[in-house]
Amino acid sequence: MGVEKAEQETKGVTVELLATVDLAGEIDGMEGRQLRMRMVTIEPGGVFGPLHDHAGRPGTVYILQGTITDHRDGVATDYGPGVGWPEDRHTNHWLENRGPVPAVEISVDIVTGP
Repeated sequence: MGVEKAEQETKGVTVELLATVDLAGEIDGMEGRQLRMRMVTIEPGGVFGPLHDHAGRPGTVYILQGTITDHRDGVATDYGPGVGWPEDRHTNHWLENRGPVPAVEISVDIVTGP
């Protein structure tokens, strides 16, 4: 999988917002930020892209079902159910589902609020 694949747009992905918390008043200096939790489903052959970073939007991911391939720094790493990964300011990646079943993850991150 080369750079061509990394440039593809998101396809075969469903994102469901599960919860948000306005961080203003919760943590000093967090005005305009939210803690967000989403369930992301990537269908077989689906791509969550293109290549993107997480500067200013740190988070964590936990895999519930299937296998998600995380592409970063030229390395493809497969994550299956029960494991996950951090996404910090150094993360620059894209995701895909190479498997035969939908892959489902829970993603929690801090984002700029509405």
